[in-house]
Amino acid sequence: MSLNNTPSSERIHIGFFGKRNAGKSSVVNRVTGQELSVVSDVKGTTTDPVSKAMELLPMGPVQIIDTPGIDDEGSLGELRVKKTKQILNKTDIAILVADATAGLVPADYELISIFKNKNIPYIVAMNKTDLIETNAGVNENDAKNLKNSAQDIETENIKAEQIMYVSAVTGSGIHELKEKISQISVTNKPDLRIAGDLINPSDFVVLVVPIDSAAPKGRLILPQQQTIRDILESDATAIVIKENKLKNTLANLGKKPKLVITDSQVFESVSKDTPLDISLTSFSILFARYKGNLAPAVKGASAIKKLKDGDLVLISEGCTHHRQCDDIGSVKIPAWLKKYTGADINIDLSSGIEFPEDLSPYSLIIHCGGCMLNEREMKYRQKCAEDQNVPITNYGIAIAFMQGILERSIEIFPDISEKLKE
Repeated sequence: MSLNNTPSSERIHIGFFGKRNAGKSSVVNRVTGQELSVVSDVKGTTTDPVSKAMELLPMGPVQIIDTPGIDDEGSLGELRVKKTKQILNKTDIAILVADATAGLVPADYELISIFKNKNIPYIVAMNKTDLIETNAGVNENDAKNLKNSAQDIETENIKAEQIMYVSAVTGSGIHELKEKISQISVTNKPDLRIAGDLINPSDFVVLVVPIDSAAPKGRLILPQQQTIRDILESDATAIVIKENKLKNTLANLGKKPKLVITDSQVFESVSKDTPLDISLTSFSILFARYKGNLAPAVKGASAIKKLKDGDLVLISEGCTHHRQCDDIGSVKIPAWLKKYTGADINIDLSSGIEFPEDLSPYSLIIHCGGCMLNEREMKYRQKCAEDQNVPITNYGIAIAFMQGILERSIEIFPDISEKLKE
């Protein structure tokens, strides 16, 4: 995919962190080559995370994120710091921007500790070197700070190649910083496919896409677009239809499709219209596998049958949108839950980057497919649930479970299907 059609969730997320007035925003502007962030000498100018999509070769499409200072103060400052820490959950590469004239400070150490705990590869960019490297040389105090900084860095077991000296004012070291970022290996995972590894060239794949009031006018939603692209890249044929056209399409196709993929909202009717000798699954199930959390999501669905009066369920979405009267997260799934369990269940909703740190009040988490979240963010949420012993599943898997068709919908994944039978 090129930069223009690469969704945010597929880009490598590069976050710039540091204390206030270390020059994060100025460094970000230099790296992106644009005035992305407002800069000034006033501490705390950046009040919310700011993102920019760009191409960083040879890495490819990336998402650059400028964050508020980790040392912000006051009630508003605490909220900004919280936002910054939330960004860390989806950061693939972290850039710590520190003030070279002051050396590393406690706020910098705190960030380094978080990077290490979250296994985020990072670079320390010592900024403001223009204030040290003058024609008159390095003055005694600044030399002492640099020496102390080097000792601190050694104490923190930071490798020398992780340290870059830059100046956002003069641009010194910025090109080298970009080169260093682009050389970082974010992951060694294989090239994952959404559906391409399930089909062969010349296969037919039928995609059932209902057009309802919540669908964006004039376009398909992101999971549908990505799946179609993956099918086409496999040299297979994608046939996109509405749910009321499935029977006629299958009858008149002239060739049995290899796979039917459906939107979760019409899982039940599509299952009835799809012969048992044709594989069936959903976009949500495919994306759970793509994001690396299919097995725990299948396991988590069994918690639905244990729900009882007064239990609290969190329904979480990775994106933010205007909720319609028949919204799947806030209306349809709660109705299906209450119908299936017969219990008076309480529902909490979260969306976007908001995800509760304390999950202990919840008996179950039902998450969307996560098409707008990168893999690191989805795995973070999965790990939070696992660490707090709260079962987590996703929309499509929960719906398939409640409609009695989960086993059929994951038959194309034998290893996961066998675990369901255990």
